[in-house]
Amino acid sequence: MKIISYNVNGIRAAIKKDFITWLQIASPDVICLQEIKALKEQLDVTLFENAGYKYHYWHSAEKKGYAGVAILCKEKPKHIEYGANFDLATTEGRVLRVDFDTVSVISLYLPSGTNKLRLDLKFQFMDDFQNYISALKKTIPNLIICGDYNVCHEEIDIHNPKGLKNTSGFLPIERKWLDTFINNDFIDTFRFFNKEPDQYSWWSYRANARNNNKGWRLDYCLATKTLKNRLKRAYILQEARHSDHCPVVIEIS
Repeated sequence: MKIISYNVNGIRAAIKKDFITWLQIASPDVICLQEIKALKEQLDVTLFENAGYKYHYWHSAEKKGYAGVAILCKEKPKHIEYGANFDLATTEGRVLRVDFDTVSVISLYLPSGTNKLRLDLKFQFMDDFQNYISALKKTIPNLIICGDYNVCHEEIDIHNPKGLKNTSGFLPIERKWLDTFINNDFIDTFRFFNKEPDQYSWWSYRANARNNNKGWRLDYCLATKTLKNRLKRAYILQEARHSDHCPVVIEIS
């Protein structure tokens, strides 16, 4: 089973950059999208269906052109859960889950902390999401949480750790939360297989950052430890350029 997570920074804009052709070539069984910035009604969903994704689920933000997540599947899940048990996950379209027989997959778009108000909301979301997942694992032990966490975990995950230590996305309190979250029975699947530096999934549009690989690893596929023996590969597709992010991939048996 091949699962991709991709913050597309606007699905309509990505489609104009030949996203559908790329999707057919990449051919994941499941793809989790973040920051879709669209309502389902604004999309020609036959594009996805003709590409092999007959089953597609969209959880958009109430605010038009903002946030939102989606999951596209080749096979039909047995259950779909929109949102979570706290407001921000639902009103801003930030959590969507599909359940299969032996694994459940979540598409997560954790808020960014662009200002004091949003940073406070981000911390509240983090606490609420941790509580939601802790409860969910009691009934669904095999979880893969794919998405844009808007946090770099370790110094290896950011191009300039010293210079960016006071920037949201790499604040000590954010990193501590992600560290605690992962250590609460999860595996960072990319680092499980890859220990090399300079592996990023997001680059600023400024200062030619992507061509110079001055990036951040903000996108993760976290798997519960119950899935450890089923993990086969995890990697980043830096050559995909439909967004300021790139896709991250996990393959399980």
